[in-house]
Amino acid sequence: MTVKNAVAAFTPEARIKRHLRKHLIDLGFTKDESGALVLPDASKDTVRTLHRKQREDKLAENAAFVSANLPNLQRYFASGADVRPEAIRPVLEPVTGEGLHARLFRLASLTWSVPVSAGFGRRMRYLVVDQSNGKLIGIFAIGDPVYNLGARDSHIGWSIADREQRLVNLMDAYVLGAVPPYNMLLGGKLVACLVRTREVYEDFRMRYGGKEGIISGASKNARLLAVTTSSSMGRSSIYNRLRLGDTSYFTSIGFTGGWGHFHIPDDLFDEMRVYLRSIDHGYADMHAFGEGPNWRLRTVRAALRALGFKEDVLKHGIQREVFLSATASNSLKILRGEAKRPLLSELLSVKDVGALAVSRWMKGRGERRPQYHDWSSSGLRDLIRLGSTQSMTEAGRNTGNT
Repeated sequence: MTVKNAVAAFTPEARIKRHLRKHLIDLGFTKDESGALVLPDASKDTVRTLHRKQREDKLAENAAFVSANLPNLQRYFASGADVRPEAIRPVLEPVTGEGLHARLFRLASLTWSVPVSAGFGRRMRYLVVDQSNGKLIGIFAIGDPVYNLGARDSHIGWSIADREQRLVNLMDAYVLGAVPPYNMLLGGKLVACLVRTREVYEDFRMRYGGKEGIISGASKNARLLAVTTSSSMGRSSIYNRLRLGDTSYFTSIGFTGGWGHFHIPDDLFDEMRVYLRSIDHGYADMHAFGEGPNWRLRTVRAALRALGFKEDVLKHGIQREVFLSATASNSLKILRGEAKRPLLSELLSVKDVGALAVSRWMKGRGERRPQYHDWSSSGLRDLIRLGSTQSMTEAGRNTGNT
């Protein structure tokens, strides 16, 4: 090796290339005859593997938080013995500031096997609490949607101009789920249904209805007409067949294209930003308000181009199922500009939706599958560490601990 080649091997570009190639190999990616990246399969275990590094980083970042807060917060998480399925009465507790609710939300989000996004732009976070015992059922959060989402735009029937004008009326559920033992009682379906309630609609109106556009200065008169979400692992068992009575709470509208950046961990992303900054590329620090969730994707894409990689590095192959919940019976017409006044007669309260969901899913599930009784909240620390739904019951199997 010449001195010139030896020096080149230690440049920032070379280090990032080695880091990226090693990371992709560790995740299980191979190349086909054309040189395109190939994922072994699209199973849930593969998805967890793709997220593993990010989840490990997230747990490391939150280790001090968990140690300091878990002892005091554990009492808000139920054991199986605390839950009577027929008595479950969900209420919403908005999460604001950095107090108790925020700490509970943060701790609950660490139980997910896939790392939870912090959301972008406008954000509304909620705890779902069981009023019958004061324990946490689950959490959800809605935030600004991505600008480009083919399945959504096609389903609504949007032109580019329509989307630009009316995207302000949409939000995306970027966190949604139930914690043990409520997840064993199909509590995830209950939490998903609560997104489409009068209280959430009114909260949005109060917080964002009269906001002015940053650039135009004009009042947007935003209304929460629809909420999208996507499954974290291919097809979803939570959102499918999510109906109460004659009302659909989430409808499948297609799949993503299998492109994205979630398999690029934070440390590698940070290296890419440093590299872009070193060559005076504008995307390195373009993360001001208004850039939204597309900024990270554009930054990774710019770094790959500058480093000479093909963009297919971003084709992870995991097609997420996309769902949409329309709050008004004429939401799609309004979003297309064909109507103005939302028809909200079918938008129920949290109390009514909760009662319907408990009756339809949770009560019967508890009778058919009493294994939820085995869960002990003492297993919460192990659940956070393992982050696997397959390990939940084993991690918290009740051994008489309180």
